[in-house]
Amino acid sequence: MGQYRFSMLKQGLFAITLAVVPLAGCSTGNVSTYGGNPSQVASIPNIDALDAGSALTQARGHFQNNDFGYSAALYKRVVELTPKNPEGYIGLGASYDRLRRFDLSDRVYASLFKLSGGTAQYYNNLGYSYMLRGDLANALANFKKAQRLDPENVVVANNLKILAGASRSA
Repeated sequence: MGQYRFSMLKQGLFAITLAVVPLAGCSTGNVSTYGGNPSQVASIPNIDALDAGSALTQARGHFQNNDFGYSAALYKRVVELTPKNPEGYIGLGASYDRLRRFDLSDRVYASLFKLSGGTAQYYNNLGYSYMLRGDLANALANFKKAQRLDPENVVVANNLKILAGASRSA
């Protein structure tokens, strides 16, 4: 029964992934197109030749297609080229979260906070990161901060509903 509840939580989390990060990621089955290790950031040949705009466009597309290894590599390139662009950090943090590389996403979120402060999107994404980790208390605290900053935010409201459902199931 616990496995079923976890499966339902994962389905709910997947359903809102694209809404959580208004960005743009390809995997099939358990082996993705970026290799056999689902927590691996892709190695992209000639990535140094990409400008920030091209890297950002490609990163969005890979994120939308659930190809988080490639989106992480490309968002990293965006951050390197435009270190004051919050979208690069948001996408990079979300990509690392989906790769379950929370050690890396924590560092990205710390940098994002220094860059743009505690915005509703920052707290929502951080809450989502904690929800993926199973840390429901920290997820709730961050979603509540996001809600206080933007009470009409539909994404935050949906994440709070999913979290409430997960808490009831747990």
